[in-house]
Amino acid sequence: MSGRLILRQLFRQGALAQRMPVFKRYESASTATGTTSTTKQPTFNKDTLKQLVNTNKVVIFMKGNPETPKCGFSNAVVQILRMHGVQYDAHDVLQSDELRQSIKEFSDWPTIPQIYINGEFVGGCDILLQMHQSGDLIEELKKVGIESLLLTEAKNPENSSPKDTKPDQ
Repeated sequence: MSGRLILRQLFRQGALAQRMPVFKRYESASTATGTTSTTKQPTFNKDTLKQLVNTNKVVIFMKGNPETPKCGFSNAVVQILRMHGVQYDAHDVLQSDELRQSIKEFSDWPTIPQIYINGEFVGGCDILLQMHQSGDLIEELKKVGIESLLLTEAKNPENSSPKDTKPDQ
């Protein structure tokens, strides 16, 4: 938990940007071919984004969708949430440049994916991974009424994996 606050402070001071690698942006196949959608995209102002992050207890903004993540970091977040058995809302930032930029400004965080728990910004892939490894994610989920599947399996080990049984002789 305190690591997350330290990272936020380093980011706001500009020290984090110096330590972060720069990644080349690749366009999705639909935008690379020049196809455009005729449906009007919503305007992503602060109120709209606040409404999106409050649609579920856990919300992620990612590249792609949970079935087909478009980057390794988004995939890692999906896998972590899957391990914990968390139901969540996911928003694909590749569908709208405005959404991608607006969510970065809304959270004051430069990278995607972004994870929100109970309407509060948690961080990106690195922070979620750290929380998962330390056990803090189980506690954060518990605070909002979500019991982690990992915790459930730990309580009932006979249900999580088959035991090696040998007949008594």
